[in-house]
Amino acid sequence: MSALFSPFTLRDLTVPNRIVVSPMCQYSATDGQANAWHLIHLGGLALSGAGMLIIEATAVEALGRITPGDLGLWDDVTEAALVPMLAAIRQVSNTAVVMQIAHAGRKASSHVPWDGGQLIPADAPDGWVPHAPSAVPQKAGEAASLALDAFGLQRVRDAFVATAKRAARLGIDGLEIHGAHGYLLHQFLSPISNQRNDEYGGSLENRMRFPLEVFDAVRAAFPADKPVGLKVSATDWVEGGWDIGQTIAFAKELKTRGVDWIDVSSGGISPLQKITVGPGYQVPFAKAVKDAAGVTTMAVGLITEARQAEDLIASGQADFVALARAMLYDPRWGWHAAAELGATVEAPPPYWRAPPREHQAVFGKTAFGAR
Repeated sequence: MSALFSPFTLRDLTVPNRIVVSPMCQYSATDGQANAWHLIHLGGLALSGAGMLIIEATAVEALGRITPGDLGLWDDVTEAALVPMLAAIRQVSNTAVVMQIAHAGRKASSHVPWDGGQLIPADAPDGWVPHAPSAVPQKAGEAASLALDAFGLQRVRDAFVATAKRAARLGIDGLEIHGAHGYLLHQFLSPISNQRNDEYGGSLENRMRFPLEVFDAVRAAFPADKPVGLKVSATDWVEGGWDIGQTIAFAKELKTRGVDWIDVSSGGISPLQKITVGPGYQVPFAKAVKDAAGVTTMAVGLITEARQAEDLIASGQADFVALARAMLYDPRWGWHAAAELGATVEAPPPYWRAPPREHQAVFGKTAFGAR
């Protein structure tokens, strides 16, 4: 039996395989609202054969968007905009739908990547002042962010809680809190971006404090039978920054609080990062966290081949593989992996004729829209 296509249970949620569609920012929302692009994009990926689909980083407040085009879930309007997309996915797919909830911190108010990704000045029509742990700009020459005071910290915690409650009302199957890639919670963790001298800065214990408070608050606000995970950057790839040892300490704290998985990525805190990239280059981080902290992990980063993913799961390096660009390039990646590994995936009846004759057994004939 294929390890990649074996089931896994997270609280009351059982997924049929270990393939995850990674959250991928689309920068295509309208004032935080999902639109036709999200329906087409996520609707297609819901038929990929993956057991879990994670919706892109969804801002918990308008100030927490990376770009003006980021998806959000902070009021009744943004909540209502997600309803048609989720209803469509539920009608045609049984994949677990998870939402990544996020705050960009000092990386907010930016242009979309294909327009350069630079900071939008606060006095520009579509710009605003980013809020962060400390008044330290992301890049040299950029304006400094506004350091969060006690009231700001409470506002952000409350925003994460409110978004978690809205996600539960929408019927989302699980949440992933974004604590990676240089965004707000990662900014608190890293000594590069966190230069506070209060109880939220300095020591490792203090730098972990706010991310752990956010996790605790979200976990308490979301239904107890549904899972909550957290994404981390295992290392900043910068000397003197956040590293794998600190990540393991953070993971151990999260385990005591009931975290259901840790999605292990890396980088994003500084343009000075020096990353050595290659197939599966971040997998050793996932294995280190899994082995040392005893938590369920997701591995990410240039995992593109079925045999590569199978070996990763079978050898116990991680519990899930999360694919991003590979899924965009091949939105039926799960089908093709199942065919190669002799496994089956679910697909709607109109597609049952699709596989070549030698792979006719790739589809399990099950009902859809049952979750």
